[in-house]
Amino acid sequence: METIILAVVIAVVVLGALGGLIVGSRRRKPLPPPPPTTPDITAPPAEPHVGEEAETPRDEERRTIEEVDLPGGPPVAVEEPPVVPAPEIEVPEPTAGRLVRLRARLSRSQNALGKGLLTLLSREHLDEDTWEEIEDTLLTADVGVQPTQELVDRLRERVKVLGTRTPEELRGLLREELVKLVGADADRTVKTEPEDRKPGIVMVVGVNGTGKTTTTGKLARVLVADGRTVVLGAADTFRAAAADQLQTWGERVGAYTVRGPEGGDPASVAFDAVKEGKEMGVDVVLIDTAGRLHTKTGLMDELGKVKRVVEKHAPLDEVLLVLDATTGQNGLVQARVFAEVVDITGIVLTKLDGTAKGGIVVAVQRELGVPVKLIGLGEGADDLAPFEPEAFVDALIGE
Repeated sequence: METIILAVVIAVVVLGALGGLIVGSRRRKPLPPPPPTTPDITAPPAEPHVGEEAETPRDEERRTIEEVDLPGGPPVAVEEPPVVPAPEIEVPEPTAGRLVRLRARLSRSQNALGKGLLTLLSREHLDEDTWEEIEDTLLTADVGVQPTQELVDRLRERVKVLGTRTPEELRGLLREELVKLVGADADRTVKTEPEDRKPGIVMVVGVNGTGKTTTTGKLARVLVADGRTVVLGAADTFRAAAADQLQTWGERVGAYTVRGPEGGDPASVAFDAVKEGKEMGVDVVLIDTAGRLHTKTGLMDELGKVKRVVEKHAPLDEVLLVLDATTGQNGLVQARVFAEVVDITGIVLTKLDGTAKGGIVVAVQRELGVPVKLIGLGEGADDLAPFEPEAFVDALIGE
């Protein structure tokens, strides 16, 4: 009996063991594959970016702006900046005989003097009242007291000797005496050709409003017309746009302009202008200075400084004083003060076409002892003329 029980227990154990093996085989999972020899390293995620860097740059085909289709119509054409054409170089009118050509313009405003004198001298009886009228006519024309007295004395003597007087004789007599009074023998050449060096240096001075900068520009045209090369120095740094005005005059005839900052040192600009003229090998350097009030000592002293600085290069060949012919005797006061500061070598009378006071030519020459070398007879570019005494007197007394 015991043997049966033992056999049954053994059988139960065997069956249990077989059942466990079957269940275990069903639940068994596959083992993971062996690790690779070189582990893969994954980069950490990129930090977030803003704007153009929000995406990781990618290599892609790039196109030019011309290949990109712009929305809304044809592509916009890019305009090139306009090309400013160089100013056309003008050929100034020749200076030879220019005053003769402008004689009609001069005579229209000056005939009051000449015709008045001829009318008085043509009277049958020249008594003291007539001679006083002749004196008044000359003084009104700004001839000046001393020159007037000299002219009247000579006319009295010659009329007394002449006796009977025809209009032709009177005109010839008056012309002869006026030419003597104006001074036919004075050297009126504008000195621009020194023998020992180059360039010639000309400084232009004067009071505000006399047309000084315009005269400097017109003088450049006169020199260019005579075959000279010119550099302009815009030393008037105080008046707004003075340098622009002078540069415009220069560009019209091909003259180079040296300029400085507005309100800068005028002496420095003048010095640089002469230096540039020497380096360029031009014939003449024209220096336009700032307008001065002859009553202001500081301004006049600065003008003297400009002269001294320029003369560190070379002596000045000309110092031209520009006077407004319409100012009459007041112009003589200005002339005296300028002559004390700088050595005036010549006079330029402007606006002589707009006044009947042509006698200022005589008065200013007597006052300064220097000749009138140029006269302005209008607003035209070529209306600045070398002064010719005979042509001037002929315009005064008419035909």
